[in-house]
Amino acid sequence: MTTATNIKHIFICGSALRGQPDHQNLTNAKFIKTTQTLPQYRLHAAENGWHPAIYAVETGGISIPGEVYEMTNEQYEYLLANEPPHMYPATVKLEEGEAIAMLYPKELVEQHNWPDISHLGGWAAYKSASS
Repeated sequence: MTTATNIKHIFICGSALRGQPDHQNLTNAKFIKTTQTLPQYRLHAAENGWHPAIYAVETGGISIPGEVYEMTNEQYEYLLANEPPHMYPATVKLEEGEAIAMLYPKELVEQHNWPDISHLGGWAAYKSASS
């Protein structure tokens, strides 16, 4: 039996969303809700559109749509092990509450000049528009 201290709420907003190719990396985590972040983040297409790169900003941010999942420590560790290089877990602010999300260093986004896709309204919208 899993205790409450072993449960994490994870905000997914990229290739592990429902209907996206890496959804299986959630290993049957319990879907909680669809939501979005507060408008404090930017979204870029990293590595030629292979994965999203999200980072917090002081001004000029958008609300990023996504999904919250409840994960055990084992599910969370599996997710972390399957994330692209340089992504790191951090707390993000949602419309209601907070959750852990995978962010990306802003410095690397700027270094590689990856396209800002914030205006498209989320990762799924970007993938749909680019296919």
